[in-house]
Amino acid sequence: MHTTIFETPVIHILLRWISVVCLRLMGWKVEGTAPAASKFVLIAAPHTSNWDFPVTLMVCAVLRLRIYWMGKASLFTGPLGPVMRWLGGIAVDRSKAGNLVQETIEAFSRSEQLAVIVPPEGTRNKVTHWKTGFYYIALGAQVPIALAFLDFGRKVGGIGRMFEPSGDIEADMVVIRQFYAGITGKNPRQFDAGPVVPKD
Repeated sequence: MHTTIFETPVIHILLRWISVVCLRLMGWKVEGTAPAASKFVLIAAPHTSNWDFPVTLMVCAVLRLRIYWMGKASLFTGPLGPVMRWLGGIAVDRSKAGNLVQETIEAFSRSEQLAVIVPPEGTRNKVTHWKTGFYYIALGAQVPIALAFLDFGRKVGGIGRMFEPSGDIEADMVVIRQFYAGITGKNPRQFDAGPVVPKD
């Protein structure tokens, strides 16, 4: 995996302190601690606005997480491409979702330490179901799922708990969705955990 801002010497320290100050000025608090696991999939929800991205990065910096995140390929074109990759971005071709799951599983097998953010909604727009790629990545790589959140109602972000997928996706998704039931997104009407759907 490529080097990111979260592991760039000196810069990552400055990033953490800038994030601490910015979140305090915005009235935000960070809950939870960095997972003890060296490898995990992190799901971030709700994803309802462009504000989610900078706030998520700041929360991760405060928690001293070294993370990668997945974004649509169009974000990585032009002069901003290298910047997005430095911020931890991995370009996603949404027409090849199945390949992406397997490629991410293989990346976990090659790495001694890896954390990847996968938004279950897949988009900040209103959705009627959660995508399940994150679940199959964690299951295939045999790593836990960190349930991270941004609660704009309380202005609190962080990691609530670690979840070990059992292989029974329907039962597991009920538990995961219940965790996010009381959390408010920036645009609440656009957040809907929705029913589970077949593998992406």
